[in-house]
Amino acid sequence: MKAWWAVAALAAAGWAQAAPVDDLVIAAEMNDGRTVQRLLQQGVDPNQADARGRKALFIAAKEESQRALESLLASPDLRLDEANAQGETPLMIAAIRGSLGAVQALVKRGAAVNRPGWTPLHYACSGPDNGVAAFLLAQGAEPNARSENGTTPLMMAARYGNTDVIPLLLKAGAEPRAANEQELTAADFAARGGRDVLAKELRRISQQRQQRAAEAARAAEAASSAN
Repeated sequence: MKAWWAVAALAAAGWAQAAPVDDLVIAAEMNDGRTVQRLLQQGVDPNQADARGRKALFIAAKEESQRALESLLASPDLRLDEANAQGETPLMIAAIRGSLGAVQALVKRGAAVNRPGWTPLHYACSGPDNGVAAFLLAQGAEPNARSENGTTPLMMAARYGNTDVIPLLLKAGAEPRAANEQELTAADFAARGGRDVLAKELRRISQQRQQRAAEAARAAEAASSAN
């Protein structure tokens, strides 16, 4: 019996040590900004994972806990762009949720809009959007950013996202003729997602751009020959 109590005491001691960061993550999940602020003032590390491997900033972004997020962002020790095991940043999580307020707050605090591989704009174009893509583009997001396999935000929007984003991307300079490593274009992504009308429109735009490029090349060649 004494051995059992000894084990229980050790377990309780371990739980007590982990409790502050666990409380921080729970407060972030529950959108309890005051508790987040209090725990940070007590010295809890905002970048530490809880007993389940979760971090407060990711949870606040995922759960759209705006008050908790604002309290976390007030911490000078917060590492904004530290990625999770899947290579995602908190800004990417907020972007795919279509959480414009969270995205704006993170960017204002200094979160990176552009990064190698998958970007927040890719993620925004894969979700409900709610103005996130337009905001990211206005903040300098690269419309032709390439993931590790060559996928662009336009491809993601064509397959999975809000189609209202597509005109914004095209206006910002997104290239509909671009293909990924599988030689798939945005039109192909749309077709695979059952968006046949969109696929047809993207092919039409691609053909128009191809014709204009060919005409410009011919004009440039003619001008060069004339000189």
